[in-house]
Amino acid sequence: MAFTLTSPAFGPGEWIPAKYTCDGQDVSPPLRWSEPPAGTRSFALIVDDPDAPRRTWTHWLLFNLPVEPQELAEGSGSPPGSRTGRNSWGRPGYGGPCPPGGTHRYFFKLYALDTILTLAAGATREQLQQAMTGHILGQAELMGVYSRRS
Repeated sequence: MAFTLTSPAFGPGEWIPAKYTCDGQDVSPPLRWSEPPAGTRSFALIVDDPDAPRRTWTHWLLFNLPVEPQELAEGSGSPPGSRTGRNSWGRPGYGGPCPPGGTHRYFFKLYALDTILTLAAGATREQLQQAMTGHILGQAELMGVYSRRS
């Protein structure tokens, strides 16, 4: 079975409901994943928008997610044992889609890692990606789209 990431809130390539954006409650959507690769000791989650002006915008960084359960509930903070990195707003936690114009793509990328990372909470995306180098056993991805209400 392939390692996959899904959400009961939206499917691959579908519109992300406003509830999970700056136009709504701005809470993180529920996420679920299938059986990870053998040897997985933790997960890291990166949520980003590559269509943002000037650079890819990071909306959420979580790492050291435990192997069980294989889900994050709606509005999750950091599950016990996990750590939250800083998003592109410079703060910890989830910041939902809030594009300045047009339709943007939002990638939820879950990495299965063969280790528990020694990074401190508040790590940047660059620090997280560097720490994951050589430890990624698999990647699952879910992409949704969103544009602001007129």
